[in-house]
Amino acid sequence: MGKNGTYYNRTCFDANYTLAHNLSFLTKNMTKKPPADEYFVHYVLGASSGIEETGGIRWSLAACLVLAWAIVFLCLSKGVQSSGKVVYFTALFPYVVLVILFFRGVTLPGAKNGILFYVTPNWSRLATAQVWGDAAVQIFFALSPAWGGLITLSSYNKFHNNCYKDSLIVSISNVLTSIFAGFVIFSVIGYLAHELNVEVDKVVDEGAGLAFIVYPEVVARLPVAPLWAFLFFFMLLTLGLDSQFALLETVTTAILDRFPTLREKKTWVVFFLSLMGYCGGIIFTTNAGVFWLELFDKYAANFSVLIIAICECLLISWNYGAEKFLRDIEKMIGKKSYAWALFWSIMWRILTPATLVFILVFNWIEYKPAKSGNYVFPEWANAVGWVIAFFPVAVIVFLMIYKICTTTKRPFREKLSLLMQPTDEWGPPSKLATFKTGDPSEDASSEYIRKNSFDNPSFNVTYTFETAI
Repeated sequence: MGKNGTYYNRTCFDANYTLAHNLSFLTKNMTKKPPADEYFVHYVLGASSGIEETGGIRWSLAACLVLAWAIVFLCLSKGVQSSGKVVYFTALFPYVVLVILFFRGVTLPGAKNGILFYVTPNWSRLATAQVWGDAAVQIFFALSPAWGGLITLSSYNKFHNNCYKDSLIVSISNVLTSIFAGFVIFSVIGYLAHELNVEVDKVVDEGAGLAFIVYPEVVARLPVAPLWAFLFFFMLLTLGLDSQFALLETVTTAILDRFPTLREKKTWVVFFLSLMGYCGGIIFTTNAGVFWLELFDKYAANFSVLIIAICECLLISWNYGAEKFLRDIEKMIGKKSYAWALFWSIMWRILTPATLVFILVFNWIEYKPAKSGNYVFPEWANAVGWVIAFFPVAVIVFLMIYKICTTTKRPFREKLSLLMQPTDEWGPPSKLATFKTGDPSEDASSEYIRKNSFDNPSFNVTYTFETAI
């Protein structure tokens, strides 16, 4: 409000016009957006009015995408030998930044209100399917089950590596990290609410809004703002790289296992996959990119990963057999108690698949078309979303049908029964291995390999695993 009762909103209004049109009430109750919101939406993204208005490519975003994929390619071009060393930094650095931001955040005025908002449960939200679906997808995304990443990376372990202990450490640390990150985030959100003189729930945003609008707004108000901004966004980069490393390594390993002749050209395989990934990401650098991002976020990693996880769990626990699978684990980590085996058998057979089915069905029942704020996605966009959602499952079904049709000429039931069983070669690597001693065709006995490969890391052994799930 200016002098003499005038109001400014790109246009000057006098007191009489303001009173007649109730502008003072509208000004007090209007949706207030911080400068970071305007900068991110209009300058960085150049966001269009909707997904139907694609617009052009934002070349600044396209250049950043090139840089991101170049980093991924350089880190993975030499396989796990290079990515494993890089992950030591990319996995630990976010914890350093989180600890720094935590101690800075809790000392800010208003942090207490943000933390209280975070730890105060809203029981009514537990009755909504979206919350459970988002929680399940978050766990699947953070831990990577049903994505192939765990199987891919664990295949590089020694046979007697204690995978059970590793899984417990990773699962517990993931939960604790998420809880700790919540304190970090909501302490600074509470500070921003204090600065804007609004309630905490009016500040809370999600997805890109939290990372690129709310947090930058807070960082800009801190002393030595460039330092905090660098630490925060560099942390986001390392977090994204960690996820991308596992996903791209999974695809690369699958291709190299299927076509072993390409192993000598792994660098070119990684380069080609990185190039394909960049081309696929171009749509997100357009003016409508943020809407495509939200569409993919809603559909791509929700229904399909739940369906795949349910099928994997049922195939392992009921078809292959939970007891047989537990015996396989005991061969690696040693004999366990009967109570231990009973607990995991019940979990894999009943509780886990039942919980996942409940979440999946609940999400379908409570399904709502995609929307972004007040913008509602058109019907064709939701149709594209459903295609995206079920495309991974469709590929698996197609390959299953292809495998059934190309298997030996037997009745359908016999074909299905044959394909649902492990191959004859399935088993510990000591039963199936070859090693190179200058003569690639020379084989070694299982006993010789067992004594050398498991205890001597420098022993050059190439393992081959085949499953028929």
